[in-house]
Amino acid sequence: MDAEAADRLAIRELFDAYAHCADRRDAAGQKALFTVDTRFAVYMKGEKSEPTYVLQGREALTPVFADLNQYEATTHFNGQSTVALDGGRATGESYTIAHHLFTAAGSRKIMIASLRYLDTFAQIGARWYFAERKLIVDWTETRTLAS
Repeated sequence: MDAEAADRLAIRELFDAYAHCADRRDAAGQKALFTVDTRFAVYMKGEKSEPTYVLQGREALTPVFADLNQYEATTHFNGQSTVALDGGRATGESYTIAHHLFTAAGSRKIMIASLRYLDTFAQIGARWYFAERKLIVDWTETRTLAS
C-alpha cells in the first residue's frame, strides 16, 4: 500500500474509532484520538450559527463524552467522507447519522441526528489525530418508540 492510501485508511479508522468509542462509552479512548492542544467546537444550530460551545485541549473533552451517559444506548453510522492530505496535516468532512435511545415521561424515545464533522488532522509519529473537530448538527428528530 502506498503512503497516501495508508494515510487515508488511518484517517478513516480514526473517524470510525471516534464513533466506536462513543457507542461503547469509552471516554478515555475517545480523548486519546485527539492532540493534546485540540480544539473541539459544537454547532447545535447548524454550520452558519455561532458555536454552542468551544473546548480547548484534550482534557476539556471529558464532560462532552461523559454527556453520552444520559442515553440508554447510542449507535453512530458513519457515512461518506472526504480528506485532503498535505504532508503531516489533513482536512476533511465526514457524515454521521447518530441514534440516541432514552426514556422520558415513561416512554421510550429515540433522537436521531444528522451530523457533519469538519476536521483538521495531524500526524504525530506514525499516528493520525484530530487536531480540530467541528461537530455540526444539521438536523434532529425525536420520536416515541412503539412498545
